Amino acid sequence: MHSIQKKYYSSFIALTLLLFALIFINISSGSLTIPFKEIWNALFSTTTTNENYQYIITNYRLPKSFTSILTGIGLGISGLLMQTYFRNPLAGPFVLGISSGASLGVALLIMGGSFLGILPYINGLSIPIASSLGAFLVLSIVMITARNIRNTMSILIIGLMFGSFTSAIISILSYFSSASELQQYIFWSFGSLSNLQWNQIYLLGFVITISCISLFTIIKPLDALLLGENYAKSLGISLKKTQTVVFIITSLLTGSITAFVGPIAFIGLAIPHITKLVFKTSNHKTLLPAVAIIGAIVMLVCDTLSHISLGNKNLPINAITSLFGAPVVIWLLVSRSKKTT
Repeated sequence: MHSIQKKYYSSFIALTLLLFALIFINISSGSLTIPFKEIWNALFSTTTTNENYQYIITNYRLPKSFTSILTGIGLGISGLLMQTYFRNPLAGPFVLGISSGASLGVALLIMGGSFLGILPYINGLSIPIASSLGAFLVLSIVMITARNIRNTMSILIIGLMFGSFTSAIISILSYFSSASELQQYIFWSFGSLSNLQWNQIYLLGFVITISCISLFTIIKPLDALLLGENYAKSLGISLKKTQTVVFIITSLLTGSITAFVGPIAFIGLAIPHITKLVFKTSNHKTLLPAVAIIGAIVMLVCDTLSHISLGNKNLPINAITSLFGAPVVIWLLVSRSKKTT
């Protein structure tokens, strides 16, 4: 047991060092390459040799890196919670319809003007507020519905149906919207890690921190759920209480991230599987911090790759995460089908 724990500690140390190295690489890369020495001076020294570097790092590159880290942590943990609760390896943070609800809120704000004949006022906080309200509305409906349903698979299907329902409404809004409104919504749906100010990053960080602290109350129920609901009940675990906590934490993480950076695909689905391949354990005391750090690493890698310019334009972050996550999901399906044959 001691040697296993020692192996985990060394893995965490290696991943932490990799994370810090990727932060420097991420800040350095872009249309203007910044030397590592200048990054070190900007972060840890009172004097810098170039004030332009200092300004770019402090106001653009560092906020983007922090946003990537918080996004990876939140989506990775959300995906693990959903896969554990539903005992379904293909469940992700969006299965409850939270992201779809957030997208509906933004669609109503941006494109609802053409459909309803109202010109909405959009400022810096309008989109996060609309997204949060949409996510909260869908979560409330799902949780009210889930009270009368015992089968977790039925809850999963209901969440997916809510996603389809909101997508249909968004399609109707898109059909009646103007070209400029449709373009604005599409750009938001691509996702962006570069639009957050420090005060928004602090707010997102606060929500994710509170959600992660709350996880300590459900570590034992999560481990028990892996062995089935009957086993969890035999240990005296309240399934309804666990369900409520899991749903609220997932909605806070997914809803806040979607509100600030847009819908980010595949990260929540792929990260838990990558983590289990690295750590080879089902213990959530190990998995939860591991998923958080690997999620942060993968998001930093995806963000760094998005700096690659194609025709003087950077790739949208959602395209990068999909290119990364889709092969992981395909590999998962293929490997599982081989094991069953």
